[in-house]
Amino acid sequence: VQLVESGGGLAQAGKSLRLSCRVSGSSLDDLGLAWFRQAPGKGREFVSCDSKRNVNTVFAASVQGRFTVSRDNGKNTMYLQINRLEPEDAAVYYCAADDLGFCHAEANTYFYWGQGTQVTVSS
Repeated sequence: VQLVESGGGLAQAGKSLRLSCRVSGSSLDDLGLAWFRQAPGKGREFVSCDSKRNVNTVFAASVQGRFTVSRDNGKNTMYLQINRLEPEDAAVYYCAADDLGFCHAEANTYFYWGQGTQVTVSS
């Protein structure tokens, strides 16, 4: 399974950004998919996870209500919609996949990772 993130960049606080995670080597429907982020000097932080076929979706409390996730099976791509950007959202965002289809909040349970995409927030 290969994962490629895109969509990061510089955005103003209060604005929106949509990150993409394109999946190859597996059908999107078979995977549990997650987003994590890592700010400079900090550990990798759980953002959201979505079990296969969208049975179960979980968000971190810090992003609940502002972030949403969606999947486009035709494009084999998962999206993370970030609304009302806050300075604390600035980080490298990674997508991760579980080929058993489960949703986990622990980074060490994921074997497949993308290379990350940088989100920078200006005030």
